[in-house]
Amino acid sequence: MIARVIVDISNSEIDKIFDYEIPSNLNVCKGSRVLVPFGTKRIEGYCIDIVDKSDVPTLKSVEGVLDEFVCISEEMLELMEYMKRKFYIRYVDSLRLFIPSKLRGGRIKELTRIFVTLNPMFTFEELADALPKRAKSQLAVLERLKNGGEFLSVLNTEYSVSAINSLVSKGLLIKTSEQVERKPMQSVKGVLDENSLRPAQKKALETIFSTDKDTVLLHGVTGSGKTLVYMSAIKKVLDEGKNAIMLVPEISLTPQMLKNFRGMFGDKVAMLHSGLSDGERFDEWKRLLKGQANIVVGARSAIFAPLKNLGLIIIDEEHDASYISESNPRYRTVDIARFRAKYNNAKVVLGSATPSIDSYLLAKQGEYALAVMEERISDKGMPKIEIVNMSNELIMGNDGMFSAKLEEELRNTLKKGEQAMIFLNRRGHSSFVMCRKCGYIAKCTDCDVSLTYHSVDNMLKCHYCGKRYKMLTNCPDCGSTNIRYGKLGTQRVVEEIHRLFPDVKVLRMDNETTTTKTAYLDILGAFAAKEAQVLVGTQMIAKGHDFPDVTLVGILDADMSLYHQDYRSNERTFQLVTQVAGRAGRSDKGGKVILQTYAPNHYVYRFAAKYDYKGFFEKENNVRQTTNFPPYTTIIRVLMTSEDEDKVIEAAKKIYRELLSYAQANADDFLYIQAMKSPMGRIQNKYRYQIIARIRRRREDEIIAKFYGVIDANKFRQVSVFAEINPQNMA
Repeated sequence: MIARVIVDISNSEIDKIFDYEIPSNLNVCKGSRVLVPFGTKRIEGYCIDIVDKSDVPTLKSVEGVLDEFVCISEEMLELMEYMKRKFYIRYVDSLRLFIPSKLRGGRIKELTRIFVTLNPMFTFEELADALPKRAKSQLAVLERLKNGGEFLSVLNTEYSVSAINSLVSKGLLIKTSEQVERKPMQSVKGVLDENSLRPAQKKALETIFSTDKDTVLLHGVTGSGKTLVYMSAIKKVLDEGKNAIMLVPEISLTPQMLKNFRGMFGDKVAMLHSGLSDGERFDEWKRLLKGQANIVVGARSAIFAPLKNLGLIIIDEEHDASYISESNPRYRTVDIARFRAKYNNAKVVLGSATPSIDSYLLAKQGEYALAVMEERISDKGMPKIEIVNMSNELIMGNDGMFSAKLEEELRNTLKKGEQAMIFLNRRGHSSFVMCRKCGYIAKCTDCDVSLTYHSVDNMLKCHYCGKRYKMLTNCPDCGSTNIRYGKLGTQRVVEEIHRLFPDVKVLRMDNETTTTKTAYLDILGAFAAKEAQVLVGTQMIAKGHDFPDVTLVGILDADMSLYHQDYRSNERTFQLVTQVAGRAGRSDKGGKVILQTYAPNHYVYRFAAKYDYKGFFEKENNVRQTTNFPPYTTIIRVLMTSEDEDKVIEAAKKIYRELLSYAQANADDFLYIQAMKSPMGRIQNKYRYQIIARIRRRREDEIIAKFYGVIDANKFRQVSVFAEINPQNMA
């Protein structure tokens, strides 16, 4: 028999199928990881098929099978082929997504611990009688194990090692090796609130299972009870003997979702995301592979969980950009979900209070079914959003970060013993440091971006490459000591709250404060326990969290995302404002939102203040259609990077000439094509140039294939070239 193998080397030239003979003494299965000779080396690989014969006259043999289990299912092998066709991903890069990364190279194994028991061949009295009368320590160990065994590591902390070893050497104690599962977040327990479904929730649940569409868009306002609909839907598919995947956009949301799910489903729930240790991730993956867990809760990568017989895939906050992978391998989670749903005859549920324009349009066009929940499950309704014109604040002499209204509302909230959340979509202390005399701005030496000041360690940091610099005491260009900070960051907001309210406990949640494994859980747990009255944070506090005592939300510098050079800027601003506003008033106490802006009359804020998603969609959809932007067209971005600017320019010119010639020959399909330096011209000491094309959708698959073909045909030393379809970040 012949094994068809993809070797574990991420290189386009090698990303092909190689045939190996299977020795009679090896049990090689389709989907196994194998060890094979490759050139002068022995390489790990993946057996993707087994056939009777090969066209290759002389074959090398498979040298070994690396696991006791088949780690890649038939479904995932078909998914690999789909991802190759759809996203032009190398076979091996797809296969690596399907298994824990440390499984490769044998860098992780099952965890085993030594378990100690009394020798079952003897009664306790016989064991005790075998000891000398003076061996009191050894007798104490026997007494300890009289009612059951214990791990050796625990016994060693309670008794002397010599006493335990002596009992083992006499044959009175038996040591065995036991596998121990590393289960993450064991402290997160859930008690299900047995609230019955409301009419809108029941109707949504009915839509999910009665429609003949494979995908359902669940459009429910914040606080409308989408989570209970999710869990009810999962319970239904579990009762039918099927399994489910539940995706959330942020790791910070996982503990809360896990708590809810454990309350209903107990140990049937596993968790997969990048915040787990390697051992925890391996053990959770293994539980899913073996069928010991039926539900996986996790971030984007959990879409590849090794669950068989899927009945339901839920993508919560479906509009979130984190569901699109923008680094190799590049893919859209919803496309993977729809493939797996079709393979398993399952349903996909996309949930959001602010669906993406693309998804809502597909629902209106009938590609997706649409379920709507327009009211909160609490009777208080949505919190009132009050828009504050910060230009007027400046006229009144207030140049601080808090408007008079926000400061007043914050003071009232704190007096009543209630909680507040302050949202700012920026971390650190200030977004840039500038010389007032000559205009010098401190920038990273490796990236064309300004450095951010962090006051805790008095350092300047680059948020793109992580490089750190000493804080300036004087300008390196003119020598002036007149240094000022730019726009505020979360750290500075915390300092200002402490200045205004010295006795108030404030928590901060951003990328700087959530670097440790349990940081998310610790911060959110402390805030839920009312150990602090104010939570200041970035996007990670904007969605999904449910704190009943939060009655005030302050949105600082709402305009930051509004004026990005991106056709999605209006959509993203509306989503952010609506999502963060939804954190207030989720109990019978009601809530209020103060939104600070320099553009109070912008239509995004007008619609957001009324929670009018449909009105916003009609306006934004009309703009996209009129201006020929996605979802009515497709944007293709070819990005070229290199540490040598001359080489990357040469590559850009050559590829652009070929693509321009193709575009001119197919002019009716191209609205725009141009080569240019990227807005972020250098990151991590690599120069960046790009080709942007906007095409009509009628032949997009053919045109995208042509772009990838041109890229594949042009290889440049020391230049990386790749394509993105409708990129999330145009910078």
